[in-house]
Amino acid sequence: MQNVYLSNYELNEAIEIYLKKLGNFSLNKEKISTWDANGRITCNPMFSIISSPHYNSSAMDGIATKSEKTFSASDRNHVILEEFEDYIVVDTGDPIPREYDCVIMVEDLIKVDEKKIEIYQSATPWQNIRPLGEDIVENQLIIPSNHKIRPVDIGALIAGGINSLEVYKKPVIGIIPTGTELVEPGTSLKIGDIIDFNSRVFSAQVSDWGGIAKRYNIVKDNYQEIKNTVIKASSECDMVLINAGSSAGREDFTSEVISEVGELMIHGVAIKPGKPVMMGKVNNKPIIGIPGFPVSAYFVMEKIAKQIVEGLQGIESKVDKVIDATLTKRAMSSLKYLEFVRVKLGYIDNKFIATPLARGAGATMSLVKADGVLEIDQNVEGIEAGTIVKIKMLNSEENIKNTLVCIGSHDPIIDIASDIMHQRNKMYFLSSANVGSMGGIMSLNKGEAHMAPIHLLNMETGEYNKSYVEKYIPNKKICLVKCVKRIQGFMVKKGNPLNVKDFKDLSRDGLKFVNRQRGSGTRLLLDYNLKKLNISPEKISGYFREEYTHLAVAAAVSAGDADVGLGVYSAATMMNLDFIPVCNEEYDIAIPEEYIEMNIVKEFIKTIKSKTFKEELEKLGGYDYTETGDIIYQ
Repeated sequence: MQNVYLSNYELNEAIEIYLKKLGNFSLNKEKISTWDANGRITCNPMFSIISSPHYNSSAMDGIATKSEKTFSASDRNHVILEEFEDYIVVDTGDPIPREYDCVIMVEDLIKVDEKKIEIYQSATPWQNIRPLGEDIVENQLIIPSNHKIRPVDIGALIAGGINSLEVYKKPVIGIIPTGTELVEPGTSLKIGDIIDFNSRVFSAQVSDWGGIAKRYNIVKDNYQEIKNTVIKASSECDMVLINAGSSAGREDFTSEVISEVGELMIHGVAIKPGKPVMMGKVNNKPIIGIPGFPVSAYFVMEKIAKQIVEGLQGIESKVDKVIDATLTKRAMSSLKYLEFVRVKLGYIDNKFIATPLARGAGATMSLVKADGVLEIDQNVEGIEAGTIVKIKMLNSEENIKNTLVCIGSHDPIIDIASDIMHQRNKMYFLSSANVGSMGGIMSLNKGEAHMAPIHLLNMETGEYNKSYVEKYIPNKKICLVKCVKRIQGFMVKKGNPLNVKDFKDLSRDGLKFVNRQRGSGTRLLLDYNLKKLNISPEKISGYFREEYTHLAVAAAVSAGDADVGLGVYSAATMMNLDFIPVCNEEYDIAIPEEYIEMNIVKEFIKTIKSKTFKEELEKLGGYDYTETGDIIYQ
C-alpha cells in the first residue's frame, strides 16, 4: 500500500518550522593550532597577546642616528657622522636602541672611511622606523567570533602571539544511500542496476560546506536494515541524510523509520523538483530524507541541508548572487510548486540571455551544464520568452562573458573544438546546445547565439546552408565559416544483421528506426529521401521517436532499442557500430558578420584550423577538413 505525503509547506515556511522545532544547535568546540585553522569558524573574538612588531625596528638597511644631528645637512652642506658616537649600522628588522630616533637608507650615505659617513639631507624623527605596534597593538581585535578563518588571518593571529584558538568542530554528517537497485561504482552492471553516485555528490557538498562526510554502505529496501543504520548513524554523527525512500511507494520506508525512532516533522514541501523531502530528528540530531532523483536531491541539499550543516558550525548562509537575464523560450510551471529551472547563460550584445535546460528530476547533466537557476514562484503559471528574469548564479559573470554561445546542429567535433579552444586559451569557454540546424538559425535570428552549426540541404538545388540563411535571417549579414564535409549514413549493429542498404529498407515490417528531432539537418535529409521514394513516415516504425544528438541515436542502436538510425560516421565509430554511407554533406558554422572580429570567435576559428583539431578529426574518421576555417561572406 502506498503512503501519502503529510504536508505541502512552502519552502521558507518549512525551513522556519523545522529550525524552530530543532531548537538552538549544540555547537561543539575544539582547540587547534592556529596554523591548522584555515577555513574553520572562530568561537570567540580573537585579541592579540603581543604587539607586532613588539619592538621599534628598522624598516630599511642603513644607519640609526639622532635626527637632531642631521638637521643642518643639505646638498651644499654635507654632515659627517662617526660610528658608535653618532650612529650604528642596522639592517631591516633590527631593533632600534632608545637613544636613536631615525634611520637613513644606505643609498643616501657617502662613505668617508671605515668609521665615518657623510649625509647630504636631513632626517625627520621616526623616519624609516617601524614603531612598536605599528601593525598590531597588544589587545587589539584581530578577527571576530563566527568568522571563517582565511590564510591572511592565520598570519595576523600568529603575529599577534596567538598560537592556538578555539573553533567550532566540523560536524560529522552521516550519509545513508538506500535502494535494492543501487550498486557501487565499478560494479558489473545488469538490467535494473543503478550506480550510486548521489551519496558521493552529497559527500563533496558536505565537504565544501565545512562538514565531515561519513558515508555508510548501501542499505537495501528493508525496513529493519534501514532502521538499524539510522540508529547507528544518529549515534555516531551530528546529522543524518537518507537518500531515496522519501516518496510514497511501497518500498519507501524512510518516513516510517524516522517516525518510529525519532520525530518526523515535515514530509513534503511545495518545490519542484524535490517535493517528497522529509525533515525530522533522531537521537536529537537533524535527519533529512532526500529524494533519489539526482536533480531533486541536489536542490534539497542546496536549499535545506546546507543551512543545517552550516548552522552546526555557526555559519550564516550567504545570499546567492543574482543577475537579470532575458529568457529565450517560454518556461512553463505549475501553480502548486516553487520550481527550480536550470538555465544556460550567455552574454550577447551586452546583455545576459538565459536558456532553460532539461527539466527532468533525473537529468543530471542539466546540473553540470547549468550556469544559473531561475526560480518560478508558486503563484506563477509560466514565464514568456523575452521576459527579463532574475537568475541565481552558479557560474561567475566573468566566465559567462568569456563564453562563446553555440546553438544548432550536433556533431561530436564541436565538443572536441570546445576542449581544444579552452586548452589554447584558458579564459575562453564554448557552450553548445543541440537544437538542430533550424533551431540554430532561429537562435541567430533572435540574437540568442554567437554562432550556429548547420547542415541544411536545399532539396531543389542540392546546395547546403546558404539559401536557408538568406531566407530565415534576412535582416543580418551572416558569414558561413566552413567546418567539415562529413559522411551521413545508417548506423546498424555490427555485421548489419538486418541487411539495411538504403532508405527503402526503413519501411520494412519489424525494423525499428530511431529519428532525429524536427528541424535538424539529419531529419530534413531523411524526409527529402522519403519524399523522393514516396514513402510515408507512418510506414516507418520509430519515425516519431526523436533524439537530439547523433550519439543518442547511436546509443539507441547499440543498446538494441532500435535497429537503425541515421547519423554521422564518427558517432557510429564511437559506439562500435557498422556504418552504411548515404551521402556527403557540408557542416558549416553560421556566424553574424558583426561577431567575426570578436576575439573569442577568432580563437574558435584558429582552433578549428589548428593541427591539434585536425588530428582529432583523423582519429574519428569520416571528415574532410580541406576547407576548414575558410570564411564565406554573404
